[in-house]
Amino acid sequence: MKKIVSLVMLLIMAGVVFAGCGGSSTKAPAKKKIVIGLDDSFPPMGFKDEKNNIVGFDIDMAKEAAKRLNMEVEFKAIDWSSKEAELNSKRIDALWNGMNITEERKKNVLFSDPYMDSKQLIFVPVGSPIKGAADLAGKVVGAQQSSIGEDNVKKDAKLRASLKDFKLYPDCISAFMDMKAGRLDAVVTDEILGRYYMAKEPGKFIAIEQPVGEVGIYGVGFRKDDKELRDKVQKVLDEMKKDGTSAKISKQWFGADIVK
Repeated sequence: MKKIVSLVMLLIMAGVVFAGCGGSSTKAPAKKKIVIGLDDSFPPMGFKDEKNNIVGFDIDMAKEAAKRLNMEVEFKAIDWSSKEAELNSKRIDALWNGMNITEERKKNVLFSDPYMDSKQLIFVPVGSPIKGAADLAGKVVGAQQSSIGEDNVKKDAKLRASLKDFKLYPDCISAFMDMKAGRLDAVVTDEILGRYYMAKEPGKFIAIEQPVGEVGIYGVGFRKDDKELRDKVQKVLDEMKKDGTSAKISKQWFGADIVK
């Protein structure tokens, strides 16, 4: 009788243990998500490929950083002219898209350390008589709205006053398309984007090497009160540079390591 009772008790205990191991509803905590805001028409930093996937140098960098932070990453196309409003309303967590660090932007955005230099150059059709900023007098010039290219042209009062017209576009590709169609004489935009577009349209455009305005620097933008996220991302960016990952990504997109 005692043996039977003991056997029953053992079976009951084994059942409890089995239920505790296999029947638990406890799940691993979900990964935190970081939402990256970008202009998805800014190659090669962030843009849509022929399959409508968002790709680019900054995209690859952000994916690797999120992976190391054990976070999911979502890329959200935004109106670049409203980027600070998107960030501070918490619809996005960061701006990572070839964004220039400026004193004005620092008032509303907390930046990472600079990761790449940025020059604004004049791009013109092959055969154009334009050889420098002085030759833009009486010409129709385009730039992206709320871009450093727009800012640099407007800061140069003499240059701005000399133009026949200064047209602004939602993205730089639209400006290049208008120049290709003969509606613009020149485009002022970021060197990296302009040279990338030139490579896609070989023999059609040239770059004027003298920068318009000061040479800028790129950084990742965060909310002013989100120092914790900024510091976490900066830490992994430093690690990526140290172990050669950022150099590898840079070489894939630019053929050289141009990361600061």
